[in-house]
Amino acid sequence: MKYEKYQNNISIKNKVLRLIWNLVWWLFFRPFSLPFFNRWRIFLLRLFGAKIGKGCKVHASVKFWAPWNLEMGDLVAFGFDALCYNPGKIIIGSKVSISQRAHLCSASHDITDEKNPLITAPIIIEDRAWVATDTFISMGVTIKKGGVVGAKAAVFKDVESWTVVGGNPAKFLKKREIIK
Repeated sequence: MKYEKYQNNISIKNKVLRLIWNLVWWLFFRPFSLPFFNRWRIFLLRLFGAKIGKGCKVHASVKFWAPWNLEMGDLVAFGFDALCYNPGKIIIGSKVSISQRAHLCSASHDITDEKNPLITAPIIIEDRAWVATDTFISMGVTIKKGGVVGAKAAVFKDVESWTVVGGNPAKFLKKREIIK
């Protein structure tokens, strides 16, 4: 069987930017873990092209693959050890919680093509959603307004507004009701 060399379609510019970003992350982002340094971390993300609203909190251990592919509204919180693998866009609305160790993955490989090329699709997390601890959100998924992804869930399909999903693969559990 003849094997073809994997063709990496990521540009040299992108690779250089990611190298620089990774150095900045290791030296100037991750070590500044006290809450006092949140503004510093937000500044660094914006410096690398992230669009970030007001009042956002990003833990120092959150790993971003490409800050320039990140958009966040106001009052978004990223918990510790979250992973934002974003060769494709990740767009997050306002008043959203991304809990610890959540994994947002906007890329995969086309398994129908023998060359197995990288493919991307945006992840969209709308206002007032919550992505709980240890979850996996796949490329192309939209978590609609008020949606909740339960702990340890793996999401491969859109989450409807004001619903709670859980499991692997994630399934509807119940409607989300806000008690006033």
